[in-house]
Amino acid sequence: MLGDLLSELQGEITVQRVVPGEHGLGPSMESSFRATGQMLGVDVRDTGTYRARMRADGTLQGRGQGITMSATGDSLTWEGFGLGRFNDDGSISWRGSLVFTSDSPKFAELRGLVGVFEWETEQSGKAAGKIWAWM
Repeated sequence: MLGDLLSELQGEITVQRVVPGEHGLGPSMESSFRATGQMLGVDVRDTGTYRARMRADGTLQGRGQGITMSATGDSLTWEGFGLGRFNDDGSISWRGSLVFTSDSPKFAELRGLVGVFEWETEQSGKAAGKIWAWM
């Protein structure tokens, strides 16, 4: 069941590069991003990298990881998997899931929790997203 809103972030893609394909698949695009916002009511900066490859049906399949930190040093890491769809204006809408790891008391609620996300990336590289608890 979809639960509470955990996070809302805004940011931008900082670097992109094409990386060789693996296991007989074509190349993929690696993108790194930086975003700011809140996680569980705590102001955070999120930095992540994901790789996306084009699928035969025209969608993108992505996998990534990142680190989220507060100004006081509280942190969490995440790993995610998602599916992206191109919009008519060239933006990409992503939907997927995240698994969190943290020893921080501020982020203890995330232990053992799956997050589901909606993430929108504009052609300019600006991005914004929301993460909900999935129980």
